[in-house]
Amino acid sequence: MNAEADALAAVKDADRKHVFHSWSAQELIDPLAVAGAEGSYFWDYQGNRYLDFSSALVYTNIGYQHPRVTAAVQEQAARLTTVAPGFAVDVRSEAARLIAERTPGDLDKIFFTNAGAEAVENAVRMARLHTGRPKVLSAYRSYHGATSTAINLTGDARRFGNDSATAGVVHFWGPFAYRSPFYAANEAEECERALRHLEDTIVFEGPQSVAAVILETVGGAPGVLVHPDGYLPGVREICDRHGIVLIFDEVMVGFGRTGRWFAAEHWDVTPDLLCFAKGVTSGYVPLGGVAISAAIAATFARRPYPGGLTYSGHVLACAAAVATINVMEEEGVVEQSARTGTELLGPGLRALAERHPSVGEVRGLGTFWALELVRDRRTREPLVPYNASGADNAPMAEFGAACRKGGLWPLLAGNRIHVAPPCNIAAQDVAKGLAILDEALTVADAHTV
Repeated sequence: MNAEADALAAVKDADRKHVFHSWSAQELIDPLAVAGAEGSYFWDYQGNRYLDFSSALVYTNIGYQHPRVTAAVQEQAARLTTVAPGFAVDVRSEAARLIAERTPGDLDKIFFTNAGAEAVENAVRMARLHTGRPKVLSAYRSYHGATSTAINLTGDARRFGNDSATAGVVHFWGPFAYRSPFYAANEAEECERALRHLEDTIVFEGPQSVAAVILETVGGAPGVLVHPDGYLPGVREICDRHGIVLIFDEVMVGFGRTGRWFAAEHWDVTPDLLCFAKGVTSGYVPLGGVAISAAIAATFARRPYPGGLTYSGHVLACAAAVATINVMEEEGVVEQSARTGTELLGPGLRALAERHPSVGEVRGLGTFWALELVRDRRTREPLVPYNASGADNAPMAEFGAACRKGGLWPLLAGNRIHVAPPCNIAAQDVAKGLAILDEALTVADAHTV
């Protein structure tokens, strides 16, 4: 065996024996062994290169191995690798300042966590303590993380095996015009009826018992759900009227993903708490956090906040955040993400929809899009059933295999492919990815009626 084959065998053997993978039946998976990555690509030990249209798990916003960020982490490690969260330290303060400068409104205090789920956990805790109320409302089509509160807030099928029914969570239907739960004829009607449904849910739960409403500003894992104009401002008004905290989960869509620093800017709405992670460091070192409004920060001015984390604001992660934000600013990555969506991905994906009967809808912003795949455009029957697995999921499995065979790594969820390449992906790589998708969609087309 050559060196690459020996390395591959060793990695796969150790993985099989010792790594317990998330969301998986352990004996039914065979993870690809990745040897390296750069920019918008990664490759395996056999020399196969993949154009990453998933940005790992929607977090490599500036691509893999950006030299300025890797250098910043190395320099910080040489200077100070760690310090307890109770100290003031330059790189942590600078990361907080840079984030606060880009969040909307008066979200000027930053509580650092290790990742997005912990950000959600702490945002909910802050809301409950601030209001003195127990309940939190979240949408059915949502994903908020895999820790205890976050998974109970989650509205998709991953909640099922974890739902305690004791978490103080109430779910409601958000707007989704393509598969309207409100039998709406258009987006304006969908928006109006969704807002009425939310208000009714609050009224019948008792507004005095509702601490917060949490929403993904753009729905991520549920299918890149872009809220209709008027919905988020309407939710803000309802929350204000009932004294309810509004939490935006921007873990997936913050830091340039939708063509703005934060997706809330598209609708000029400021939440009371904003959760972030992923793109803040491009995933190079785990970091998340909560951006906190002045009113909620004041609650804990003289009252201790009963929460903390050993690695809150870890200096290596903060160094990665500072470097990532500066790279995005100086290289115009947020603006590039917006242009890529408007000029390349949006038009390109819509052109695919015109050619392929398996594409029911195209939706997205910036470098965050989804193709809704269907068996029948007229009835909108999904290509595979909800929460499909095994044989039921065969059409999507075949489609994913065709993408990978062409050299494209897809992000598949249910009956959708989510198109989320790095925010700074080159135009020629967008064109290459669209061409591979064009070919792979013929596999999905074979399952249409």
